[in-house]
Amino acid sequence: MGKKICLVRLSAIGDVCHAAAMVTRIRQQWPDAELTWVIGKIEYQLVQLIPDVRFVVFDKSEKKQAVKKLRSTLRDDHFDVLLMMQVALRANLASRVIRAKRRIGFDWARSKELHWLFTNERIAPRQHAHVIQGFMGFADKLGVPETPLSWDIPLENSAREWAAAQADKLGTFVVISPAASKAARNWSADRYAEIAGRLVDSGYQTVVCGGPGKLDRELADAIKQQCAHQLCDLVGATTLHQMAALLSHARLVIAPDTGPAHIAAAMGTPVVGLYAHSNPRRTGPVNNLQHVVSVYDEVIEQQHGKTWHQLPWGLRARGEDLMQRISVDDVWQKIQQII
Repeated sequence: MGKKICLVRLSAIGDVCHAAAMVTRIRQQWPDAELTWVIGKIEYQLVQLIPDVRFVVFDKSEKKQAVKKLRSTLRDDHFDVLLMMQVALRANLASRVIRAKRRIGFDWARSKELHWLFTNERIAPRQHAHVIQGFMGFADKLGVPETPLSWDIPLENSAREWAAAQADKLGTFVVISPAASKAARNWSADRYAEIAGRLVDSGYQTVVCGGPGKLDRELADAIKQQCAHQLCDLVGATTLHQMAALLSHARLVIAPDTGPAHIAAAMGTPVVGLYAHSNPRRTGPVNNLQHVVSVYDEVIEQQHGKTWHQLPWGLRARGEDLMQRISVDDVWQKIQQII
């Protein structure tokens, strides 16, 4: 098509996975399109090898300097279209330095944080759409033909070789990625430990993975302390490509609403997602909603006196202990359906 397209999606890991599927659709159907993706520094590490895409890294920690760098990098570019795939004010403000004839953003219902001020076109509204369906609305708006959902996220050969070696040592294994970005969205360590114990008793080695953050480390340590079996601890010990490659070998992944759950879904690995604060119909691991264990429906109705159908799409439940309403037996039942 010869179109020059820029898209802005800075974060987070899960949303970048969803955006990658939309990029794959454009690349498959419009191979002549010139794609530029403005992306966050950490998120870039996951998708950096996607072919035929020019990445411009936006390091939000640099604040105003990041915008200056973006302006300098794109000063000679004038795009046919800009896809504003993030409503956060930081992304909206940064987009002002990107020159484009068409500036496509979300529909009115999803135009939070003054998003609509920075666009001149909007994607079609969709009731009760998953995040990935919302992203596909940008491809629809461009007229890109639909394709079966797929991800093309190439991984470094060294990461694949490392993961294959780990898989050989582990045998059949399950991954628990226990930590979300906020402690309230995490299941308890003792319940993760009980699930891990049941998995080991059933003949499955259990791997605990996660990022280098304090919350990831503390939760993993608590799980190990409360599990009667020895677990393989890879928390903070992998690159994003190594983690993705390892997840591709796993029999299944157990996780709350966190990046590794969405990476695993993109790799084609079954995911048992644990949900209480957000509606899994909107943010659950793609192609795995049948495996989700969720108490969101009952919690949101208790808090607002209405069912989720009657409330604003994307409304989050509030509370520090909501995840503890998820029982070990409910999670184990979903696991057994897969293994």
